[in-house]
Amino acid sequence: MVSRMRTTISSLPRRAKRGILIAFDIVVLLIVLWASYSLRLNRLFVPTNEQMMIMLAAPVLAVPIFIRIGLYRAVIRYLPERAIWTVLQAMSLAALAWVFAVFLTEMAGSDAVPRSVPLIYWILGTFAIGGSRFAAKRLLLTPTGNAPQYGQVLIYGAGNAGSQLATSLLSQGTLTIGGFLDDNAALRGRDVAGIRVFSPSQIPALIENYGIKEVVLSMPSISVARRQAIVAKLSRYPLRIRTLPPITDLVAGKYLVNQIREIDIDELLGRSSVPADAGLLRNMIEGKNILVTGAGGSIGSELCRLIVRWAPAKLVLYEANEFALYRIDQELTRKASCPIVPVLASVTDGVSVGRAIRNNDVEVIFHAAAHKHVPLVEANAIEGIRNNVFGTMTVAQGAVDNGVKNFVLISTDKAVRPTNVMGATKRWAELILREQSLGVHERGEGTRFCAVRFGNVLGSNGSVVPVFKEQIAAGGPVTVTDTRMTRYFMSIYEAAELIVQAAALSEGGDVFLLEMGTPVRIQELAENMIRLAGFSVRDQHHPEGDIEIVITGARPGEKMFEELFYDEATALPTLHPKIMRAKRSSMEDRDVPAALQKLKVAVDANDEAAARAILFDFIKP
Repeated sequence: MVSRMRTTISSLPRRAKRGILIAFDIVVLLIVLWASYSLRLNRLFVPTNEQMMIMLAAPVLAVPIFIRIGLYRAVIRYLPERAIWTVLQAMSLAALAWVFAVFLTEMAGSDAVPRSVPLIYWILGTFAIGGSRFAAKRLLLTPTGNAPQYGQVLIYGAGNAGSQLATSLLSQGTLTIGGFLDDNAALRGRDVAGIRVFSPSQIPALIENYGIKEVVLSMPSISVARRQAIVAKLSRYPLRIRTLPPITDLVAGKYLVNQIREIDIDELLGRSSVPADAGLLRNMIEGKNILVTGAGGSIGSELCRLIVRWAPAKLVLYEANEFALYRIDQELTRKASCPIVPVLASVTDGVSVGRAIRNNDVEVIFHAAAHKHVPLVEANAIEGIRNNVFGTMTVAQGAVDNGVKNFVLISTDKAVRPTNVMGATKRWAELILREQSLGVHERGEGTRFCAVRFGNVLGSNGSVVPVFKEQIAAGGPVTVTDTRMTRYFMSIYEAAELIVQAAALSEGGDVFLLEMGTPVRIQELAENMIRLAGFSVRDQHHPEGDIEIVITGARPGEKMFEELFYDEATALPTLHPKIMRAKRSSMEDRDVPAALQKLKVAVDANDEAAARAILFDFIKP
């Protein structure tokens, strides 16, 4: 019975709920006023016609005041405890308005109202109006089986998309709308689709008074810069932030509610967007037989997804991890129009590398395979050197021996003045490519080599973003190594596009640098992610916050900040504003083959100390 009544009430349109609440308040206020007379007179009060008119004036005056103060805008099931003060304010004004009306009627010669009746009316009315709402809240919030409970949201943007979204949400019954937010001052205070429009500056009050938990951005046609500014502003509040995708991504005929997605953390980075050069992508991919090493990794798999969209003749997936290879092979086979060839092998296996290149007439190699996790490579230096240095040497030699036209190394900003084994191995890989390129130049033909160096990629395997997401989902704490630590970040899709475009610009032996924007403090990133998830940060200034950030101290080999250049002044521009070319450095004239031989001896002997010494000594400026 109760469950059926709760379900019936919850399914009613919002206007019907407001009508029921107003009618309830009128009846309750009349009963309260009758009880006030009865208590004052110490008997059951039977009003005359004239007294009945005076009594009817009480709800007639009270309801407009309640509407103005906002008692009917709040959603009962999410009514915060502090709303009792709003009820007290509304009832006080209503009682004063009735007293004034009574005073006017007495001046006109009507019967006097006992002086204590308005006081009793105010006390009983406050308890009745406030108590009824909190009783209703308790009833409506009681769970019904496995039925999900949804919070109250604000829709940012009161335009056409916003009103359509509100209609969809109301019809779906998935979320309760607390109001619109809009930057247009002309709309504020008005109702759109029956919902009040507020200023963004009123967000703190809306959170406090109406229990708002979420904001949905409904401005699909605004610029990227404007969206980033709004998201940055909203991220200061303990709100979950979601959005509609750009207008070009909305599918006609679908409910807008189905298009709501989570805000991506990269929308807070403030990176300017530069459209990809279709000509560069097409020249590098279209009609080519392409091999990607590390095809199941984060960068490798994103490169593969990009490649299949630009009509290659064939794509070879070279990967040592069986499950990662299976997963990317299954994904690409479903949507690719070109043959997909999975190869399960290590980049250190020269026979397998050569066979994969020859059997598939490979013309372009993207070498993304590497051990990249800094602490793990630091703890397993021999394996890191074997895979990152000698694996690169093996694939590069296989490219030269089998006539591959283009070879692209995926490098890292950690290769600049490296303090850890991973960064040092990547610098060696860059020098190996330079050495191979010099040999090709002397012969006058052969493989065109280049390396593309960039910083951290959001969401990649081993990056802080998925780690932070897991920690936030577990309720914290979120671990940050140092409050001062900064890193460059870009989205994984942008990185893949820029890698391919940089390769198309290569003249042979180039090291390209991707423009990474402004470094981001890791602690600031953690704080933004906590707020985007709808939580607040707990610290000494806000001990009541939801999730704490714990400083753990820098890990072995970690730098406080990363660099993209050995000498920023020597970076040369290219045709693409996001891609720069590094000038050759003096260390590139060193004897790489001899150093490789010494390093190989140390690795084969499993002498980690000697291998580390050779690794770092050779690349010192």
